[in-house]
Amino acid sequence: MAKYRDRPIGQLSGGQQQRVFLARALAQEPEIFCFDEPLAGIDQKTQEVIFEIFHELVAAGKIVLVVNHDLGETIAHFDDLLLLNQSLIAYGSRQQVLTQENLYRAYGGRVMFSAGEAA
Repeated sequence: MAKYRDRPIGQLSGGQQQRVFLARALAQEPEIFCFDEPLAGIDQKTQEVIFEIFHELVAAGKIVLVVNHDLGETIAHFDDLLLLNQSLIAYGSRQQVLTQENLYRAYGGRVMFSAGEAA
């Protein structure tokens, strides 16, 4: 990203902006990282880089919290899930959280996953 350092952030692509936001968070060296939709508007390569960094942070003993509305393949990268809809519906492993009952309570209907499986 060094070659873009003089460019206003509004002129960067979505993936480039996410990399800048991630770098800014990393530079502060906190113990807890909170990311709101860090995977929105990015390409597959940037997504892989972000998940690699998340895994490195967790391995270093940091806490990484991610808000993610995508129920697709990306949720396989998260250790625990928290399902909310104005109140807590479920918390725990993917198997505990992504049940048909919990998803119905969250979304009010049947949910189709990107792999084609319904829950």
